[in-house]
Amino acid sequence: MSPSCICLAGHLAVISLLHNWLLCSVTADVDFLYNGFQHAADLSLDGSASILRGGALQLTNDSNNLMGHAFFNSPVQALSGNAVISFSTAFVFDIVTVGHGGGHGLAFVVAASKVLPGASAEQYLGLLGKNNLGNSSNHVFAVEFDTVQASGLLNETNGNHVGVDLNSLVSNVSEPAGYFTDDGRNISVTLESAQEIQAWVDYDGGTKVLNVTIAPVSVASRPRRPLISYSIDLLPIFKQDMYVGFSAATGKLASSHYILAWSFRTGGGAAQAIDLSRLPKVPKPPAPTPSMSTVIKIVAVSCVATLTTILLAIALALWLRRRAVLAETLEEWELDHPHRLPYKQLYKATKGFKNSELLGAGGFGQVYRGVLRPSGDVVAIKRISNNGTQGMREFVAEVASLGRMRHRNLVELRGWCKRGQDLLLVYEFMPNGSLDTHLFAGRAGAGTGKPRGPSPAAAPLLTWEQRVRILRGVASGLVYLHEEWEQVVVHRDVKASNVLLGADMAPRLGDFGLARLCEHGADPATTRVVGTLGYMAPEITVTAKATRETDVFAFGALLFEVACGRRPIDPATGVNLLLWVRDHGAKGDLARAVDKRLCGRYDLEEARLVLWLGLMCSQSRPEVRPSMRQVCQYLDGEVEVQEEAALVFSDAGGSFDFGSLLTLTWSSCSCNTMSVGSLLGGR
Repeated sequence: MSPSCICLAGHLAVISLLHNWLLCSVTADVDFLYNGFQHAADLSLDGSASILRGGALQLTNDSNNLMGHAFFNSPVQALSGNAVISFSTAFVFDIVTVGHGGGHGLAFVVAASKVLPGASAEQYLGLLGKNNLGNSSNHVFAVEFDTVQASGLLNETNGNHVGVDLNSLVSNVSEPAGYFTDDGRNISVTLESAQEIQAWVDYDGGTKVLNVTIAPVSVASRPRRPLISYSIDLLPIFKQDMYVGFSAATGKLASSHYILAWSFRTGGGAAQAIDLSRLPKVPKPPAPTPSMSTVIKIVAVSCVATLTTILLAIALALWLRRRAVLAETLEEWELDHPHRLPYKQLYKATKGFKNSELLGAGGFGQVYRGVLRPSGDVVAIKRISNNGTQGMREFVAEVASLGRMRHRNLVELRGWCKRGQDLLLVYEFMPNGSLDTHLFAGRAGAGTGKPRGPSPAAAPLLTWEQRVRILRGVASGLVYLHEEWEQVVVHRDVKASNVLLGADMAPRLGDFGLARLCEHGADPATTRVVGTLGYMAPEITVTAKATRETDVFAFGALLFEVACGRRPIDPATGVNLLLWVRDHGAKGDLARAVDKRLCGRYDLEEARLVLWLGLMCSQSRPEVRPSMRQVCQYLDGEVEVQEEAALVFSDAGGSFDFGSLLTLTWSSCSCNTMSVGSLLGGR
């Protein structure tokens, strides 16, 4: 064999080994949180399980001999090599019993299949059956919350207990339901008391320790000491891929078993915290019929009450008058959107929309600071100006789009309300206000009138590191809108005043009043020409179509704003920021465009990359602009340039060719890729 063939074979062997090593070392971690299951819950339901209109997951109702199963629809990787991957879950359940003595209970389950062969109701909780108890082929792990003490040898301490089951309903360990206080007292918890109870199940794959903790949601924080702490190696139980979910059953005794919220994570760390203020409601049992003695007492009280009829009538009239002021009538479409908040609650949160709670005002309306009761959450409440069809259109756009989206770089819509002519949107409160407040601090025309949170008169100047982190966050949010959500969302108003900053200065893109939705792969519809001067792509005035490319153009303007500390159109001089940066690029001196207030405290290579990326996003031809996913890859230094790349910019006066400034050609060397960061950095 020739030396060249031997060398080739050696390279192939090395590549094969590296490929196999990567396959073995990469784990697909799972992390999800459901605060209610009405929307976007990726669940597989079986038996009597269903999702109620209010968002609660009902595993069984109060009928006899039922089984209900609900599993996360996709399998979860449970093994990495010869070790079990750590996992953590938290969930809130509610067991409601009509009359006295219900059953039989529910369980958190990790199983090799969403179908549980041989499963039976009653004491078997829909997990296993009499004929397959203890079989090693079951591959079932469960934490049971049992409300009936079964006869036989199921190792149950009482009729109100928590147990750990491995391939069997004979619990390896079982403890009466309860929780430990910080001073070591064990407080009993009645599982079928129709109260909301939170449970935590954590397994450490390294130490092989399982911890189970429960507490009523009325307990302020998670108990430090678990109810069960059990050393167990789950490797013989788990397969490579497992399914996680819940099972419940009834028998001659029956209860309604509900799951109200669920959080789950693999790969280390605790599951995400559940927002207990947003739990869905479940049907409660009817109040018992009063006894004869109670009826007599009621009649006696009624007789006494007749002596104060006039006073009560006056009080009632005043109450009805106030109630009429706060009354609201629901339209049919309003019932289909979650998180609708009562007008009365928002009225009280803002102290009656007092000026003292006003954060700001603009052409769209006013934004107030509010405190929701009883949770105490601080929120921003936008009261949209009722300017006819346009105001209603923007209101519905935000409810229909942002109301169902969840991303760390999008402002969370906490709720909404429509009452007569009042259109109200409730957002998470952003204590550091909008990006432009900080970005243009000290410059002429810094204020925009956009109320987005507190706007301190002397907002601190953003560092370069903060600016780049903000750009990456906004870009990530736009990727979610353009590619990752169930529909394509074109924001149509990307700009600094619509980027809000949290307490940690993390960015959130907000104001979806102009957003447009379409199906993936569909052609965008023609619409009205809207937007802000300086951010609008040139083609939109011709086609009147809002596309992902028009959002990319606006993001290019945002890149310039952040890097240069200037507005797209200078309010004092009328200078066009795009042309100004382009001129510096033509002269080979992009660094002169960087915000002078940084006094040189920035990464030169990174600054050049941001400005070049702004020029790429601002190209006049939409088809040659990068996608937002490509923009993220550029900002993260992941993109590799292939063959030849040239930037061409056009304006009304002609075109300017940047090909001479940035032309990247493949070489014949063994390494045929080159990072964009090094090229744009001038290296």
